[in-house]
Amino acid sequence: MSSAPIGIFDSGFGGLTVMKDIVSELPQYDYLYLGDNARSPYGTRSFETIYHYTLECVKYLFDQNCHLIILACNTASAKALRTIQQKDLPNIDPNRRVLGVIRPTAEVIGNYSKTGHVGVLGTSGTVTSNSYKIEINNQFPELTVLQEACPMWVPLVENQEFDSDGTDYFVQQHIDNILSKDPKIDTLLLACTHYPLLINKIKKFVDEDITILSQGEIVAKSLADYLNRHPEIEGKCTQNGTRRFLTTDSTDDFDAHANVFWGDTINSEFIHL
Repeated sequence: MSSAPIGIFDSGFGGLTVMKDIVSELPQYDYLYLGDNARSPYGTRSFETIYHYTLECVKYLFDQNCHLIILACNTASAKALRTIQQKDLPNIDPNRRVLGVIRPTAEVIGNYSKTGHVGVLGTSGTVTSNSYKIEINNQFPELTVLQEACPMWVPLVENQEFDSDGTDYFVQQHIDNILSKDPKIDTLLLACTHYPLLINKIKKFVDEDITILSQGEIVAKSLADYLNRHPEIEGKCTQNGTRRFLTTDSTDDFDAHANVFWGDTINSEFIHL
């Protein structure tokens, strides 16, 4: 294959919010997005199932000549990334790379907090894994990290209810929960790629002095830095400015929903794993 795109994987649509920022930061590269919509959501599944599904998708993207893959999915990054990096990559191809979204965020979140108290809003799978708490405390051991699982937020976004009045109840519920646990929190991390679509709702229920962080821009800048520091990987990524979108489920459904996350028309392709 002449094209060697950067692979971007998510269990569904949410990773498109990350890809959008990556493409904005690094428009020259070719990109191949894979949404495993047929088996979404991942957030409530077991570690073993998420690992199996994620590895299957990673292998598919490798077969499409991707030398670098971004797991633009917090649940997959939390529950599958480390095993894939340590166990599978050495056997598949030690010269390829799979990166996640948790570590880049953990590396900078302490720079935003003045009180030293941060909150993480995520899916049940991400929160129960404790991956953010562990990674943040590895980078900033002095930080106090509180977490809150928000299981209704992804369905609300995927059903395009993110602007509806009914969504206010579920957003306020979890914002109030986490801030009541620690009133000193001054930084909230949206640790799910769907949550940026709820940003206007979230802002309604937090004080103006609380910083709300979305991951896309952070991950995009981290990727740019990574490619600069690793020319052996960067040189294998082709630069024709192409974008392809793959889904394991209905292309019509993917295209209709993806437009909300991507902000433009998408023509996806169906694949069977």
